[in-house]
Amino acid sequence: MCDCHEHHHGDHKEHSSNNNTLMRAAIALLLFAGGFKFRLLFFIAYLIAGGDVLFKAAKNITKGRVFDENFLMSAATVGALSIREYPEAVMVMILYQVGEYFQHRAVEKSRNSISELMDIRPDYANLNGQKVSPQDVKIGDIITVNPGEKIPLDGVIVEGHSSVDTSALTGESVPRLVNAGDEVASGCINLNGLLKIRVTKEFGESTVSKILELVEHASSKKARTENFITKFAGYYTPAVVVLAVGIALIPPLFVAGNWLARALTFLVISCPCALVISVPLSFFAGIGSASKNGVLIKGSNYLELLAKPDTVVFDKTGTLTKGTFTVREIHSENNDLLKYAAYAESASSHPIAAAIRAAYGKEIPEQHDITEIAGYGVRAVIDGKEVLAGSARLVNVEPVDTDGTVVYLSIDKKYAGYIVIADVVKEDSAAAIKELKSLSIKTVMLTGDSSATAHKVQEKLGVGTVYAELLPEDKVNRLEDIMANANGSVIFVGDGINDAPVLTRADVGMAMGGLGSDAAIEAADAVIMDDSPEKVVTSIKIARKTMCIVKQNIVFALGVKAIFLLLGSFGMMTMWGAVFADVGVALLAVLNSLRTLKK
Repeated sequence: MCDCHEHHHGDHKEHSSNNNTLMRAAIALLLFAGGFKFRLLFFIAYLIAGGDVLFKAAKNITKGRVFDENFLMSAATVGALSIREYPEAVMVMILYQVGEYFQHRAVEKSRNSISELMDIRPDYANLNGQKVSPQDVKIGDIITVNPGEKIPLDGVIVEGHSSVDTSALTGESVPRLVNAGDEVASGCINLNGLLKIRVTKEFGESTVSKILELVEHASSKKARTENFITKFAGYYTPAVVVLAVGIALIPPLFVAGNWLARALTFLVISCPCALVISVPLSFFAGIGSASKNGVLIKGSNYLELLAKPDTVVFDKTGTLTKGTFTVREIHSENNDLLKYAAYAESASSHPIAAAIRAAYGKEIPEQHDITEIAGYGVRAVIDGKEVLAGSARLVNVEPVDTDGTVVYLSIDKKYAGYIVIADVVKEDSAAAIKELKSLSIKTVMLTGDSSATAHKVQEKLGVGTVYAELLPEDKVNRLEDIMANANGSVIFVGDGINDAPVLTRADVGMAMGGLGSDAAIEAADAVIMDDSPEKVVTSIKIARKTMCIVKQNIVFALGVKAIFLLLGSFGMMTMWGAVFADVGVALLAVLNSLRTLKK
């Protein structure tokens, strides 16, 4: 099964080995057709199609794993060859290879989309005018970070001032103003000014690297769901082999008849082809269906866990909210407050300034007299009046208590009012929470933001429980408490680097892939490509449908097997009947699996 921590350089090797599987099945089929004229061709076809099955069976026996589907198929087909049922033996192996091919194709598709996602993200440092790997930068080197770029290493600003988006690291939604002398952490995004940074930590010691390490250790706590088929085969295969031996040895003592042929027919019927092919295929069709809907799920074990959630835990910034800003309130002593604010902020590329200009929405004539007061705000002369726009300290007033960022204004040294700018809740967040509740799934929100901000969002969306003002390690502790009391799986949905440890710890970690950080996407078990919270509900529905189809296939395959095994043991079934029973069931099960891909 697809394991999310496997490295991608193996993909090419796997792709070619899967093409070999198809090629071998095709060659074996051609030889099979000629076998009716030249008996020897059957043997060659058998070895081409079934060589690897025989090899795996032998290898597993030496490791003490005797009874698996490889052993069962080898025993049945070698037996069939020994009683001269050549075509049947070859056909069982050919059909098995075709099934393997389809299964691998599905795995490969899901894996490629994940590795493509990892590769889009830039990870470099600008050193002496060249892009180099962050690993090649030494302590004391001066690196340049352009607007819009990610800060690759921890350091101190030696030149420039800017605002940095720390939400990926701290979950804090408001950008932070930084000036020369301030420390900055790797993983933050430089929003507007050009910064020169003296590196203080090597890449291996940097914030991003540390958090990734935390993730590695957290992942050791996650148990993989053992594959049902492997467990089942552990009991089923020995039982079938014992029965077949019984059929071959006991009845001949009392009744005449070709009991060896019956025993081998019994073995062919008992091959768990339908299960071995259709169950993994159902899972991967489920994974395919999810990726069509913009959600990448990194393995079938996560799909299984997504089907039975008790609680969905959301991070706030960038997950339930957009991580972008709009003007929410204007408290004015002056009717033209928004105009003066927009004019004063017309030269700034800060997201908060952009929000004020967007709210004003009119053409702004070019302003010539604007001075930025780093860390405080701006001073501008507009229509001959001195306007100050920025922090409470700049305007010299008491700060108001509200959830959001406040820009205070004074006009000609007289306090004029304030504007509240807040992060916007995503359009579909409320619908996602409502749908989860209708599916009887509990909802929780964890955030590093202030309590006031968190509870405003809770009121707006109807989230069940909220925990605010949390550091990354507090989030992990909260999640562990939730998991300890859960009656099913716990899903965590987040987007930032600081969410990576929590994403790894949850039964299923879902990362927002559009805006999310590399670390979060690496750590997650599923990635939502368009950052939409509603996709969490879509994933749960797809997972439930998939598990329903898996159960149908298991019941159907075992039911039909039981009937045919009875008929076979009483000699009412030929070897061909056995092959078609097995393959027919497998085919129907595979077609049923592909229903998962439908909406």
